[in-house]
Amino acid sequence: MAVRRPTARRHWEGHFVDRVGWLRAAVLGANDGILSVASLITGVASAEGGRQAVLVAGVAGWLAGALSMAAGEYVSVSSQADAEKADLAREQAELHQEPEAELHELTSIYVRRGLDPELAHEVALQLTAKDALEAHARDELGIHEATKARPVQASVASAASFSVGSAAPLLVALLAPLPWLVPSVIVASLLFLAVLGAVGARTGGANVWRATARVLLWGAAAMLATATVGRLFGVATG
Repeated sequence: MAVRRPTARRHWEGHFVDRVGWLRAAVLGANDGILSVASLITGVASAEGGRQAVLVAGVAGWLAGALSMAAGEYVSVSSQADAEKADLAREQAELHQEPEAELHELTSIYVRRGLDPELAHEVALQLTAKDALEAHARDELGIHEATKARPVQASVASAASFSVGSAAPLLVALLAPLPWLVPSVIVASLLFLAVLGAVGARTGGANVWRATARVLLWGAAAMLATATVGRLFGVATG
């Protein structure tokens, strides 16, 4: 009787690290959009600014912030990408000039990770034969495909998420009764920040309560500060 061998099943795992690149830019952009525009609106409104002045300030803050986030992310992540390319070019040259030394270096990395020297050498040989540069990029330089710098992706994600975040306090400022504009914007923005903190933590596998409390604390402090400054200037110029 023929013995059936167990068949290998394809096993897929999702990892939080795969989301690091876009998640960081998206959460930072949306959080900054809510907080920056809400703080700007509360400051102008607290200085006895009318609805038109508040909306003009909010829209200006939205446009300036979105462009600033896009440019900042692009420049920052491009610098990281340039550094990665330079390291890979240097590693490629070393692999060409001193292949034995590079093989020994890779072997030493695997020994430090717990493999015995013979097995480490065999692993290094096989990985080098398959793709030497990829092996050194991953295990020596720490450059992984999941966390690789992507300037355009980070720039677009930051600008888009900032715009989405900015829309929330702007919509509240447009619809709320003028006497209740400041408290309405503050309360609504804190709710938006809490949801964003919870979603970001959940997506990234972090503690939801800790992340939510952190974003609420800093958000409340920022809006309170700008409202106080607006009130002081409003009284001084009134």
